[in-house]
Amino acid sequence: MPSFTVFKGTKNGIEQTKTEKPELKGDQVLLKVTASGLCGTDLHYKNADMVLGHEGVGIVMELGPETTYLKKGDRVGWGYEHTSCGHCQQCLKGNETFCPERAMYGFADLDQGSFAHGAVWREAFLFPIPEGMSDEVAAPLQCGGATVFNALHQFNTQPTEVVGIMGVGGLGHLAIQFAAKMGCRVVVLSGSDRKKDEAMKLGAHEFVATKGLKELKVERPLDRLLVCTSAQPDWELITPILAPGATVYPLSVDEGDFKFPYMSLLLSGITIQGSLVASRYIQNRMLAFAAQHKIEPILEKFPMTKAGIEEAMAKLEKGDMRYRAVLIPQSE
Repeated sequence: MPSFTVFKGTKNGIEQTKTEKPELKGDQVLLKVTASGLCGTDLHYKNADMVLGHEGVGIVMELGPETTYLKKGDRVGWGYEHTSCGHCQQCLKGNETFCPERAMYGFADLDQGSFAHGAVWREAFLFPIPEGMSDEVAAPLQCGGATVFNALHQFNTQPTEVVGIMGVGGLGHLAIQFAAKMGCRVVVLSGSDRKKDEAMKLGAHEFVATKGLKELKVERPLDRLLVCTSAQPDWELITPILAPGATVYPLSVDEGDFKFPYMSLLLSGITIQGSLVASRYIQNRMLAFAAQHKIEPILEKFPMTKAGIEEAMAKLEKGDMRYRAVLIPQSE
């Protein structure tokens, strides 16, 4: 039976333990984890009784009897969703992230994650890593990259549009790159101008520091706005720079209700569009697009140990991460 080291959340913090799985069946694949991203969502579960991590990359070690295309030694990644029913309308449409029987991080398979030395996942939900893309680069793309790319790709962003990116952090710095490489005019909204130079180097065409302003000015109104900050902005300040028919995508996780000025919504025909992690179709397209256009996360590396995970999480919570943490397993 496969057995591997895992790192789980507990009431008292991170704990190192072992997970054992039954012999492989169906299209299950045993992986050796080579890198894991640290996502803001992981912070929500650090005190839950579950193995952490959902931005994984690894090497195929063993194959179940019903696998069809992977082979030993292949490099693959996985993200937030682990499986779905495969036969409901959402699955048949390629929207398996909304399958009523979906298995998602935080709700299923709590005995394994990407904070580990190994894992067993379905071949159908693994994503081949493009040649030339390192494991460390690929890991944060499995959720962070997929989340922002999905908002742009699924809802048919056009290269003639102006895309606003709110926040230059773990999601935002990737969103800037994807939108710019799609040919869009990219306008970055950030509290201060501290990250202006970096945002412009990543592909932004315009940068607006919002703190202390009572009115925002942009060269052209925004057709789309990706909200990549954890806290909701002052929408009364933002709505005047949205184009008629603009779409707002709240992408990061926040507690409480989403509140938006009602009359602005009506008078400008604004859409508030919920967007989850990418379907498998879009996830594979995202990896191919990132590889072709050399889109890479700015990352910091940490050892995948109890101390390393705790250090990375503490830095992320303080807002000091630049911009994605990647955990590297140490030899057992």
